[in-house]
Amino acid sequence: MDRAEKREMVATLNEVFSTTGVVVVAHYGGLSVAEMTDLRAKMREAGGTVKVAKNRLAKLALDGTDAAHITDLFEGQTLIAYSDDPVAAPKVASDFAKANEKLVVLGGAMGATNLDANGVKALATMPSLDELRAKLVGMINTPATRIAQVVNAPAGQLARVFGAYADKGEAA
Repeated sequence: MDRAEKREMVATLNEVFSTTGVVVVAHYGGLSVAEMTDLRAKMREAGGTVKVAKNRLAKLALDGTDAAHITDLFEGQTLIAYSDDPVAAPKVASDFAKANEKLVVLGGAMGATNLDANGVKALATMPSLDELRAKLVGMINTPATRIAQVVNAPAGQLARVFGAYADKGEAA
């Protein structure tokens, strides 16, 4: 890699650290090319990206960003996984780490918030943005249905009372 490529890589990583919703840092030592390709495919499918970058370049890219506090995670063979959705990258990385012990999640950052390995796992258990949106729409629709039932209930009760009086009048 020559200097121009290194500058471009640092600029790209700086933009990633500044703009993405979450960054996960993990050790990938021992992963085969096929396993790494599988991880990248799963991450891409979830809306995230996996990059392997030199630690020194990643540390340079972290300067001046909200995620600058994670520089100590970049030791050894590290990769970064990131996504705009704060749950996608942690979920894929944690699931892949469960299935493959060679991937070790070290921690990460969600904006200015520092995440340790347990924090990343906690994020992975949360529902994704799409799932939360679906729940929110369901919660919004439920009160509307209940309001319609409550508004219609008195009219239904009145109709039953009038029906009872009509039946009583016919019987007499």
